[in-house]
Amino acid sequence: MRFLDRVQAAMEKNNTLLCVGLDPSPERFPASIQGMEKPILEFNKAIIDATADLICCYKPQAAYYHACGAEDQLAMTIDYIRTQYPAIPVILDSKRGDIGSTASQYAIEAFERYQADAVTVNPYMGIDTVEPFSSYADKGTVILCRTSNPGAAAIQNLPVQQANGESAMLYEVIARMCQEQWNGHNNILLVVGATNPTELKRIREITGDMTFLVPGLGAQGGDVEATVKNGLNSEGRGIIANSSRGIIYASGGDDFAEAARNAAIELRDQVNRYR
Repeated sequence: MRFLDRVQAAMEKNNTLLCVGLDPSPERFPASIQGMEKPILEFNKAIIDATADLICCYKPQAAYYHACGAEDQLAMTIDYIRTQYPAIPVILDSKRGDIGSTASQYAIEAFERYQADAVTVNPYMGIDTVEPFSSYADKGTVILCRTSNPGAAAIQNLPVQQANGESAMLYEVIARMCQEQWNGHNNILLVVGATNPTELKRIREITGDMTFLVPGLGAQGGDVEATVKNGLNSEGRGIIANSSRGIIYASGGDDFAEAARNAAIELRDQVNRYR
């Protein structure tokens, strides 16, 4: 199955739009986990086991693994999901973006080395950096469009002069290019932050039924109701609503997995309330 088909199947089976970000900081683990041989893997496995029936995707953030030399535990985490919960796709959040030859190597890293089902990509270098990823037709390429961080507007909301003489904000230009020019395999998604509901609504208007990865719920304070109402497509789906810290660190004690499950249930139900 293609990535978006797998996402849709998981959404329907689990009645959810929720994605859990696996962003492990070992210093925040309970002491019982910190003392293990592979603490990141064991922490992730506990979170995955506790939430797999509540979500439509997992999203490990690569920097958390690279920073502490835990690439092996990233690979093991993805393999654990693939073998134990094969219906749940994995988005590798690595925000790659480079010239074509280098981008091709990053695509091999994401899709062949780590066996991820999708990867986040920075489109600043244009189609040269997108195509090496999107050419994997069964995989997802998730393009940064209007991100959730506070400083994003300084660049992403810059006005850009169009060929027809009209002006559009940069994020609008990216959204339109993804929809009209880059999505030949129908496997491109957009990152659109939950902290920007007005922009989210505008991007939905531009892109039709395209699927969005929506970070910013939970710890970043995104408004659930505004996110869902402005982000849903005509099929009542179209958003992968991500929460990372708000779920995986719902408790710092030995009950962390149970607390993560309860937090995931609460957020899933909140999102569903407005569908």
